[in-house]
Amino acid sequence: MPLSETEIDPQQIRKAFPALGRTCNRMPCVFADAPGGTQVPDSVIEAMSSYFRNSNANRGGAFVTSAETDALVATAREAGAAFLGASADEIVFGPNMTTAAFSLARSLGHLVDEGDDVVVTALDHDANVAPWMTLAKERRANLRWVEVKLEDTTLDLESLSAVLSDRTRIVAFTLASNATGTVVPAADIVAAARATDAIVIADGVHAAQHRSLDAHALGVDVLFTSPYKYFGPHLGMAYLRKPLIDEWTPYKVRPSSNESPDRWETGTQNHEALAGVTAAVEYIAAIGRGDASPGAADKRAEVVRGMHAVEAYEAQLSHRFLAGFGSLDGVKLFGKGEKARVNERTPTFAIRVEGESPRDTAERLGRAGIFVWDGDYYAQTIMERLGLADSGGAVRIGFCHYNTFDEVDRVLEELPRSEGSPR
Repeated sequence: MPLSETEIDPQQIRKAFPALGRTCNRMPCVFADAPGGTQVPDSVIEAMSSYFRNSNANRGGAFVTSAETDALVATAREAGAAFLGASADEIVFGPNMTTAAFSLARSLGHLVDEGDDVVVTALDHDANVAPWMTLAKERRANLRWVEVKLEDTTLDLESLSAVLSDRTRIVAFTLASNATGTVVPAADIVAAARATDAIVIADGVHAAQHRSLDAHALGVDVLFTSPYKYFGPHLGMAYLRKPLIDEWTPYKVRPSSNESPDRWETGTQNHEALAGVTAAVEYIAAIGRGDASPGAADKRAEVVRGMHAVEAYEAQLSHRFLAGFGSLDGVKLFGKGEKARVNERTPTFAIRVEGESPRDTAERLGRAGIFVWDGDYYAQTIMERLGLADSGGAVRIGFCHYNTFDEVDRVLEELPRSEGSPR
């Protein structure tokens, strides 16, 4: 029977992830660093190793390992399509999301004229800001900002309406904040952007670990993700909507394919990582499949069920963290703190401990075997808006579906600064 949305067993899940058995200073490690990149299951490790052992070759050759590599790339596109709710010929791979965004910005430059408007948000990772900021500067266009409501770090939709016009050419926004966990009302943003002639670009890097994504239903033109944020290898994967993927002009070498989506991928791809992407998507599909045998069911449906199960379990993690956090003294949360709003956020929390720099807090937790991030995590603008940029940013605690309630409790127990500890 397929798992229901509330039946993830983290203890069973954790058996698939060898890294989760690691200890630090004789204590089990708590991987609360998921927003920076998740751990990977054995199946991903094996898929990548198997490619190296058996099929390592470049594409287009007249021999068996090259043919296997061609097939591997095609399979990875099918897996990406199942994950993003797209067609395989709309899936493009690259080194990472940042490189893909800068490359796309270069290709879209001729569509933006002097005096046009390029819209970005103050909630985004800089990988979905700097490429469009650079494009605006080069084309002498206006960079327009969608602002954030600082009390709960939600996007100000009135601010969005105020910056949209008949000169808007690009609207770039995030589906979820990698800094504060805020999940944005994407449908409302896309609907507003579609009232203009803008190209609509979504950063799904953080959201992809926590929510089922559907590029076609969302109605965006571009959707960026990074498989290393959802149990796969370091790589970038993007959806580029048909027919735009065929109409836009990529910057590439002359002998490479002119057929989409291949023509958007410059140089030799990371084939072993593509094997890992396929395995990562299959891992998520297996969650949705439960005990059912693979093969007969629709892969997209399995992925959606799997991510719904992830979302439901992670809501419980968020609820437990927020319930315990409310009783802590001297610790501040930036973002949505109401337990009733856990569906509006991911289990990613930006906090500060009174009298302690974010780096000192991260190092203290690290010595206790708890891995968290400090700084701005490239979400530079939201840290500036919150007034944290010049004092070390914030501590980011990020859980995912392989974390347990006991780990949440352990983080809460270690989080406050003990009396007498150094400032």
